[in-house]
Amino acid sequence: MHWIFWIIVGLIAGAVARMIVPGEVGGGLLMDLVVGLVGAVLGGWIANAFFNTAGAGTGSGYIWSIIISILGAVVLLFLVRLFTGRRTVV
Repeated sequence: MHWIFWIIVGLIAGAVARMIVPGEVGGGLLMDLVVGLVGAVLGGWIANAFFNTAGAGTGSGYIWSIIISILGAVVLLFLVRLFTGRRTVV
């Protein structure tokens, strides 16, 4: 059940990141959500490594995790769009 919650949080973070980061990846909405989910996981892992957020507290831990998930999704989605932008074929 815990994994389902974090998958949902990651997908929501991907949707929010899609609204924040301009442009579009070739895969569309599904690709944005997957990249957002991966970015949320990476953001959470990095935040836990640097800030030790595992024991952040009862209610504030979830809010902190959601904010970090959104930030991680935004950064990864921006990087993906930066390197895989629309290319013109000559």
